[in-house]
Amino acid sequence: MNPDLEIQRLRELLPASGRMRTVIRPARQTRRMIDAPFPKPWQWGDRTISINFNQWAQLPEPERDLLVLRTVSWLVGIQWFKPDLYQSLAAAATGGILFELIQQDAVGILVSGGLGAIALRQIWQQYRSPEREVDADTAAIQIAQRRGYDLDTAAGSLLSAIKTVAQLEGRSSLSYVELLRCQNLKAQRNLQSATTSR
Repeated sequence: MNPDLEIQRLRELLPASGRMRTVIRPARQTRRMIDAPFPKPWQWGDRTISINFNQWAQLPEPERDLLVLRTVSWLVGIQWFKPDLYQSLAAAATGGILFELIQQDAVGILVSGGLGAIALRQIWQQYRSPEREVDADTAAIQIAQRRGYDLDTAAGSLLSAIKTVAQLEGRSSLSYVELLRCQNLKAQRNLQSATTSR
């Protein structure tokens, strides 16, 4: 497999937001087939997806497509600066800390800092939750459907890819989050089957 041609093909598969915000690169000496570091709030610019093309070539094209769509959906879904409750609290706490620093009020600094820490911890946990992983799978399937896949094929390809990747990476079992994702994908396929059989 030619990595440059595969990267070009995968980039054409991505939605516009994924093309703008992510970079796909060949992995350097890694055991993971596809890897995307968790983006930190202070990291600006493109988000990188690394692919081990030696292992990648062993997957059928639909599984490769769904894996990259799922990874991009997960990365693009992490938005540190969007208005919601906890991000508003974090911003207010930052403003409070600055105000209290000017006032030289140690208690106010501690209170604002504590509020900010709680808000940041909630944001961090929200983005690292299993629900976020399941949401990324659902988003990838929706994008795949716009690219010509039907729901059953897309969900089945992603389900198969999760299991195959674990085997190719030399893992004896799936993680808790992977098992949860597999269960959700099976449920989506069963729901689709039940709907079409009516």
